Parts: sequence; C-alpha cells; structure tokens
Amino acid sequence: MTHQEITDKLSAAFGEDIIEAVVSYDMLTIIISAEKNLEVLLFLRDDKDLNFHFLTDLCGIHYPFNADNELGVVYHLHSMVANIRIRVKAFFPSKDPVIRSATGLWLSAGWMERETFDFYGILFENHPDLRRILNVDDMDYYPMLKQYPLEDGTREDKDDAMFGR
Repeated sequence: MTHQEITDKLSAAFGEDIIEAVVSYDMLTIIISAEKNLEVLLFLRDDKDLNFHFLTDLCGIHYPFNADNELGVVYHLHSMVANIRIRVKAFFPSKDPVIRSATGLWLSAGWMERETFDFYGILFENHPDLRRILNVDDMDYYPMLKQYPLEDGTREDKDDAMFGR
C-alpha cells in the first residue's frame, strides 16, 4: 500500500476532516480535525486494507505561535500486515485543550495519554484514569509547555560566541 493510496482512502471517507497529508522522512503524516480523531483512528484500525492495529506511540506537541492550534496530539500507527507506519496529528487551541481519548481503541493509549496530560495539560475526554503519572500531584504547571523563555535575556556574564551564536 502506497502513501497516496492511504491518503486517497482517508480523503474519500472523511473529506475536509483530512486537513493535510505530507511525507516526511519517508513517513506519511496526516493532519486531521481534532473533532474526528476517534473516527479516523477507528477507520485506520478497522479498514481491511489499512490494518493499522498497533499504536506505536502517542504524544503531545506545543507550537505556541500557531494561533488557535497551539496544542496537538500525535499518534504513530503501524500496520504489521503491510509493514508501513504513519503519523496522525490533531491540533486544537490551548484555551480548550480537550480531545477524545483513544483508550477505547487501544488500551495502551491509557499510559501514553496520562503522560501527555502530565507534561502538556491536554485533557483526554472519557479517559478512565486521567491523573499525573510522572510528576508530583500538587504541581501547578505543565513542564513541556513553551511558556517561559529558555534563557535570561538580561544576563551580561555570558559570551554567546562560546555557544556558536
């Protein structure tokens, strides 16, 4: 199965909910509407030609300058039958960081969604046990969000030439 055949099949089934399909590093990346994440994932899993039965990874991403789509979830799926991997991305605004949980499709998504919640603050609707998994419970921020500058711009004791700048 080729990347184009997968893209065509998804576009035929979901139309405008397939926002973009690009190939990067020989892996098909499909950007979908966050409202249709479960439908697209279910289709990819259960379609007899696609057979993406294995959820390799699920993680969060944060693009702070991507207005109204700052946060996202990335699903890495593998079809053992066709020996092909794809990446599915869904974006949503940081002011409403909610997406439906994929634990009903893959039980392994539970731990990955908990980690994503713990580091990005993304809420997974209908998750059976959404709570922090690695950080302390009383932590009041999400460490992977790019909310703070990486460096102190007022420092005068640092020579940027030493850092290749």
